[in-house]
Amino acid sequence: MTLTQKDLIDTITLELGVNGTPISKTQVDAVLNRLSIVAARTLKAGNDVPLPGIGKLKAGKRAARSGRNPSTGAAIEIPAKNTVKLAVAKPLDEAINQL
Repeated sequence: MTLTQKDLIDTITLELGVNGTPISKTQVDAVLNRLSIVAARTLKAGNDVPLPGIGKLKAGKRAARSGRNPSTGAAIEIPAKNTVKLAVAKPLDEAINQL
């Protein structure tokens, strides 16, 4: 099952309320939206974005390369571009890889 944005907001709101930090769904949504804006601005400046307990977003560059058009088989040039990579935090990696 995929976690939707609505489900994520509902879960965060519920878990914070249970732990004694009441917050509205509107506030959680605003924080998540602002996080994406701050992350984009920070990555564009060439800096990393820490996501506590999850990992770290890092800006990277993908070099130009040759490829093939899958429908025609014709050779094409794929231009260079900036990318975002996630370096997963050790606790999260261990949590999903427990036997």
